[in-house]
Amino acid sequence: QVQLVESGGGLVQAGGSLRLSCAASGSIFIANRMGWDRQAPGKQRELVAAITSGGTTTYADSVKGRFTISRDNAKNTVYLQMNSLKPEDTAVYYCNADFHYGSLWGQGTQVTVSS
Repeated sequence: QVQLVESGGGLVQAGGSLRLSCAASGSIFIANRMGWDRQAPGKQRELVAAITSGGTTTYADSVKGRFTISRDNAKNTVYLQMNSLKPEDTAVYYCNADFHYGSLWGQGTQVTVSS
């Protein structure tokens, strides 16, 4: 059974950095697209960043220039390097992966940025 296993969330001060990781364990297929969404309390879930297997990236305007998404296809793992974090980045971050047979979601990891 394929699962998305996330790690790297936590508490950081404004201006700090965190790196999130998400591995698609148990899959023999490379995900077509992998990415991160986030949901803050009382707000809708929103796309943060996504990357295709070919390396094409997409970012939300609010994180451009601060976040970098990357992936290791051999490990079926996606990373999100978050720099210059702001209190408004506080949210639960969810990894997602699109395979030819469907989409998967991780359990979510909390990122809290204190001012």
